[in-house]
Amino acid sequence: MLDIWWLRFHFPWAWTLILALVIASQMARGETLKSLGFRWDNLQEGLKIVLPFLLLVCAVALVAGGLFRTIRNVRSDNAILSFGYYCFWGLFQEYVLNGYFTNRVGAFSRRPTAHRTALWAAALFSAAHLPNWFLMLITLAGGYLSARFYLAYRNLFVLGLAHGAIGSILYLVVPESISHHLYVGPKWFQH
Repeated sequence: MLDIWWLRFHFPWAWTLILALVIASQMARGETLKSLGFRWDNLQEGLKIVLPFLLLVCAVALVAGGLFRTIRNVRSDNAILSFGYYCFWGLFQEYVLNGYFTNRVGAFSRRPTAHRTALWAAALFSAAHLPNWFLMLITLAGGYLSARFYLAYRNLFVLGLAHGAIGSILYLVVPESISHHLYVGPKWFQH
């Protein structure tokens, strides 16, 4: 949160140092790319679990956007590029949420359960989206479901795709007056 609220404005590349510290921590703990969730071996299994839910969420959002006439007018080439970017950004966020925080919460808990671990990880993820109340609610629910999926399947690629799809659809159908352009931190106040 320090990066979102202060560092990025004074030291724009500070995030690389933070990421380096996260990676160093994971290396010191012996975590591998596969154990963190960067794996292809269970991609198909994970997609079978997530895709029906993802399609339902996107369909409901599109129908609601159509009924309330809030669907943005975007060019298809921009939408495709934005979706690709958002999947990459979603993969990064899922890596931080699950590959780091979910794993750490579970490791530091006295009596870890999937429910408690996911709840704490989701609360941390939600807090990172302050003060955007809309994103805080979405990330609390989405972070919980994401952490539960991660604890069961450990596949960040599936989660990155789901994160990108849901983020893209929310941008497409939720009006600016509610989403604040999906900004967090000080940028939220400027929009």
